[in-house]
Amino acid sequence: MYTIISEQSFDSAHFLAGYTGKCGNIHGHRWRVIIEAGSNSLINGDKYRGMVADFKDLKSDLKNEADRLDHALIVEKNTLRETTVKALEEEGFLLIFVDFRPTAENFAKYFYSKMSEKGYNIIKATVFETPENCATYSE
Repeated sequence: MYTIISEQSFDSAHFLAGYTGKCGNIHGHRWRVIIEAGSNSLINGDKYRGMVADFKDLKSDLKNEADRLDHALIVEKNTLRETTVKALEEEGFLLIFVDFRPTAENFAKYFYSKMSEKGYNIIKATVFETPENCATYSE
């Protein structure tokens, strides 16, 4: 199998609602995302001949998704009071609401799905929450 790998990073804050411990508080990370795409054969024909996918396209698509999350507070839906959300929005904070608990494990699946939706044959997605700790998702 041929494999290509692209990497991006972003800075954002989150918290784990219902968690007893430090991660229950708002805190930030420099998230590092590594996407591996692959194929048993290379593209045959046109400008992509000899490629799994165009690195430029994969890099751009991954960067766009990472940039969307950059310098935001990522919040699991329905974990903050409406008054809290309103106050944060009135202060001009960028809030991004997700349907999942914002863990490295769930972000790995999130990026796997987002890049798969773009048409890439994703082998796995790895998300580092810290330089030493990461989670990987593959199907």
